[in-house]
Amino acid sequence: MEGVVIRSTGSWYNIWCQSTEAEITARLKGSFRQDESKFTNPIAVGDIVVMTYENGDYIIDQIKERRNYIVRQSPKHRLAKHIIASNLDQAALIVSIQKPRTSSGFIDRFMTTAEAYNIPVVLIINKVDLYKSPKDKAILEEWMQTYTNLGYKVIATSAEEKIGLDELKNILDGKQTLFSGHSGVGKSSLLNAIDPSLNLRTNVISKVHEKGMHTTTYAEMFFSKELNANFIDTPGIKEFGVLAIEKHELKYYFREMAAQLNQCKFDDCLHINEPQCKVMELWNEDKIADFRYQNYRNILDDIISQNDSWERK
Repeated sequence: MEGVVIRSTGSWYNIWCQSTEAEITARLKGSFRQDESKFTNPIAVGDIVVMTYENGDYIIDQIKERRNYIVRQSPKHRLAKHIIASNLDQAALIVSIQKPRTSSGFIDRFMTTAEAYNIPVVLIINKVDLYKSPKDKAILEEWMQTYTNLGYKVIATSAEEKIGLDELKNILDGKQTLFSGHSGVGKSSLLNAIDPSLNLRTNVISKVHEKGMHTTTYAEMFFSKELNANFIDTPGIKEFGVLAIEKHELKYYFREMAAQLNQCKFDDCLHINEPQCKVMELWNEDKIADFRYQNYRNILDDIISQNDSWERK
């Protein structure tokens, strides 16, 4: 029997079987562990698995080859990878400028990883009804202009005021989409707004820290008959560590830098302080957004630090 993993809770998995149109629970075969040194979770939501029925339980014998997947740094093991979800058509990164605040560094770490794993990203700037101050409006305009110019789909939304929902529905229609972002940015509220039948649990923002309180405790797939689409809702991510990218590869995952391929004096230019660096030239001329360049430098520093940690082990 074959099915898709729709929920993972410890050693048991909820599987949707298309042939029987039923949800079952299954566990991983004791002798089967898929490259545990590589990933902290052998099975992820979105995986297609093959099962057998043994002694009253469904047993997962095989994970079919993944079309793609996206990873993050494991929250428990700094140098290990955790698969967020697999077999995706796209990822929707939900961010907010306040209540809670999403940093541009978080956005670019997510974007970099998605680029590395060839997963298209839709940037959704939520809660736009809250952004009244000149500072918030300036950030909104800068993010929308910068990422749109780089070729990303960017949507300004408000579940509360029903802004941008039709555009969001069109982008999600017929696709399997990962929903990700900090706790409290409104992932579940947006999904409920575009398909009320989902009836996902939502929560309020902590008044003390203006941060989101976790409502989703594990990744879970939901089906929308209205949109003929699958949504994978994930627990709110506090930080997004970039893994499995070498320092000389990072520039290929920043689109404005990849566009300057072979324009620098040195082929292995890291765009830091090398002579005749085209990227630094464009940055100095304000043709590359300063926040994007600074985020690139910060991620590069982290990659170098990670490599040093591996070498010392």
